[in-house]
Amino acid sequence: MTAAGSGRRGDPAATVPEAEFRSYYGQPIIKAPTWKTPDVPLYLLFGGTAGATAVMAVLAEATGRQRLARAGAVAAAATAASGTIALIHDLGRPARFLYMLRVARPTSPLSMGSWLLAAFGTLSGVAGTTAVTGWFPRLGRAAGWAAGLLGPAMMTYPAVLFADTAVPAWHEAYRELPFLFAGSALASGAGVGLLAAPTGESAPARRLAVAGAALEFAAERRLEGRLGALAEPYRQGAAGRWLRAGRALSVAGALGALAGRRSRVAAAVSGAALLAGAFCVRFGVFEAGRASARDPRYTVVPQRARLAARNGDGKLGEAKLGGAKFGGAKEE
Repeated sequence: MTAAGSGRRGDPAATVPEAEFRSYYGQPIIKAPTWKTPDVPLYLLFGGTAGATAVMAVLAEATGRQRLARAGAVAAAATAASGTIALIHDLGRPARFLYMLRVARPTSPLSMGSWLLAAFGTLSGVAGTTAVTGWFPRLGRAAGWAAGLLGPAMMTYPAVLFADTAVPAWHEAYRELPFLFAGSALASGAGVGLLAAPTGESAPARRLAVAGAALEFAAERRLEGRLGALAEPYRQGAAGRWLRAGRALSVAGALGALAGRRSRVAAAVSGAALLAGAFCVRFGVFEAGRASARDPRYTVVPQRARLAARNGDGKLGEAKLGGAKFGGAKEE
């Protein structure tokens, strides 16, 4: 017995097989987000669209396309207000949004996002009101340009907020989510322009449609490739169906915008497809995060991958997730 035991201890080939994580007693490790549906997906859609249409309004005004500029300014004000309403409905009471403005913390994405929404909503509201009434045009123009400068932040800051959470599918996608949200926002903003502006002034909207759809597609492909098995929540279940629908609608809308340059009907159909695609993308990302929070594998395996990387050569390691390789965890 002693000799046999000593022989086993000295045998370098006698190794324990690598463990493969499969469950945590069937219970989630982290708490899934309590944000409501469709409040939060609508908030994401309206906020991104508001930022994109504000940028489109500035570009249209700079190039002398007054009807497109007016449509962009009005849409930015309307969608910013709609996004605020959706957010307040999710919070439950209007006072809770005001409480978020009591303190400005530069290190808090939630605090900075609240102030960004308040500032952008005010500026876009002034610009949209003057565009409709014709009152105080200089004030409206200045407010519109200021809102346009804040537009890119409106398009991307929800991605920063999502990535700052402990939800695995959001946290690990910190590199791609801002680009995915920006592309989706550009596409939805272009959709508004195609719906509201005459075909003779819709050239900037068509360019934004193509750029947005391309950026959205590239970011989604990059996300799925880099996250490995952690991209499963983005491909499977309800989230996968939403994202596939969003991808198809965005591509169809962009192609329609290019093909139907002189057709008002084609422009309107393309614009509607782009808006619907943007909503599907936002809903898909939201559902992917919730699915990853419910499954303990997506919490444990990335942690093990980071630990293995720290104990090894410092490079990002790989782990197994239900038989599939996991790679691409965020280094901290």
